[in-house]
Amino acid sequence: MREITYLEAVREAMQEEMRVNPDVFIMGEDIGVYGGAFGVTRGMIEEFGPERVRNTPISESAIAGAAVGAAMTGMRPIIELQFSDFITIATDQIVNQAAKNRYMFGGKGKVPMVLRTPAGSGTGAAAQHSQSLEAWMAHIPGLKVVQPSTGYDAKGLLKAAMDDDNPVIFYEHKLCYRTKGHVPEGAYSIPLGVADIKREGTDVTIVATAIMVHKALAAAAELDKEGISVEIVDPRTLVPLDEETIVKSVKKTGRLVVVHEAVKRGGFGGEIASMIAESEAFDYLDAPIKRLGGKAVPIPYNPILEKAAIPQEADIIQAVKETLNRV
Repeated sequence: MREITYLEAVREAMQEEMRVNPDVFIMGEDIGVYGGAFGVTRGMIEEFGPERVRNTPISESAIAGAAVGAAMTGMRPIIELQFSDFITIATDQIVNQAAKNRYMFGGKGKVPMVLRTPAGSGTGAAAQHSQSLEAWMAHIPGLKVVQPSTGYDAKGLLKAAMDDDNPVIFYEHKLCYRTKGHVPEGAYSIPLGVADIKREGTDVTIVATAIMVHKALAAAAELDKEGISVEIVDPRTLVPLDEETIVKSVKKTGRLVVVHEAVKRGGFGGEIASMIAESEAFDYLDAPIKRLGGKAVPIPYNPILEKAAIPQEADIIQAVKETLNRV
């Protein structure tokens, strides 16, 4: 099977859908000739033209509002916000319009739009361009929230998101863009709400999202040298959440570490921990649940401080050993 980057997988998913469905178009700042802030849409305007790859003014509120209107009148827009932090500018259109219209019109008004946006730190982009705010969007009924960690998942989940009749927030971690992996040629779809076990194990379950999946896999490889078997579950979508797969894994291992880049306080890891506490898996726990998340600070520009602000491989190893009482 061929290997391509995560970035190429995202682009390919959009290209495939736009070739077969004339109602699909993309809009955002600098997505045309420039190819987007991270180059995801490079070459698309040459294939599809400026009518379907639309450069927009620098107004995230206008971009999101136009997408809501287009979606409600029969189109299937994909919008790209250059950084996920800028969702703050488009919040009213996303939270009060996109998320609620289908419900408020009794299901008669569909809002089939996808909001793609790069998230997370690791690029030295500092406090206003490096946040992980997915828990905000997961809190809003009516929105679906996706966080793929691999190119294979990104392509399949984006295809599913584009086929969905509800608004989908699609987070693409910046550090994942250049990662390579096996991605099938041709169309395929991964259903929203189905988690993936990235690594099987028996001693402890790690539930990780986005770039933390890669850090967890590296930590698991190191722990394996010490005879510690780690199972890694990637939810892939936060809404809908595949609770069954997570519960089953925790029942098997008896221990849980949850890790995400977003600030620990109010992060989605608390939702996963409480879900386990309220499930049948609670009685199978042999140790308290461990949560790892970012520190409650704006993401620093300094690369050493930036790295210190979010969980790293060593932090995951430490948390696993603590839950196994092997410190």
